[in-house]
Amino acid sequence: MPRTLEGQITMEKTPSYFVTKEAPARISSMSKGTKLIVVVRDPVTRAISDYTQTLSKKPDIPTFESLTFKNRTTGLIDTSWSAIQIGIYAKHLENWLLHFPIGQILFVSGERLISDPAGELGRVQDFLGLKRIITDKHFYFNKTKGFPCLKKAEGSSKPHCLGKTKGRTHPDIDQEVVQRLRDFYRPFNMKFYQMTGQDFGWD
Repeated sequence: MPRTLEGQITMEKTPSYFVTKEAPARISSMSKGTKLIVVVRDPVTRAISDYTQTLSKKPDIPTFESLTFKNRTTGLIDTSWSAIQIGIYAKHLENWLLHFPIGQILFVSGERLISDPAGELGRVQDFLGLKRIITDKHFYFNKTKGFPCLKKAEGSSKPHCLGKTKGRTHPDIDQEVVQRLRDFYRPFNMKFYQMTGQDFGWD
């Protein structure tokens, strides 16, 4: 990490930190005052998105449905599959709360980041103690991608949109499997809402 000078904030982004058991202790020993920002989204959509990304690299992988269950007949979910395990947010958060107070962690809604990017980034700027500079005027919605794009400063190059790996069409998943996953995640989601004091509205 570069040295952070007076008046600067150094940011580092690694999605796997949140689910890596050793990360909270290591980050805490480096700096107990570190502020943490975690972007979360509906765990069912997240699992399907994870699978879609893997499928684009390995087209011969088994179906989403077969990977979801340890036993399809009994409906037992395979929690060892990372696509499923990552979405059990309450379990991962418990590990972080052993090292950081909840007030040092901001949870950003992945859904609201798409529907109201300026609003969610307003929360981020407040959390970091920054003046609100990024507002609605910095975004426009890209209908092709289904995501907002960030407008660059006046006179600079074209707007910045998410890369081609984002916004892929998800495969059709058996609705019975989707419902089974919703039922599986519901108690974990409720616990996560209680822990964070935020209702993310996932069913």
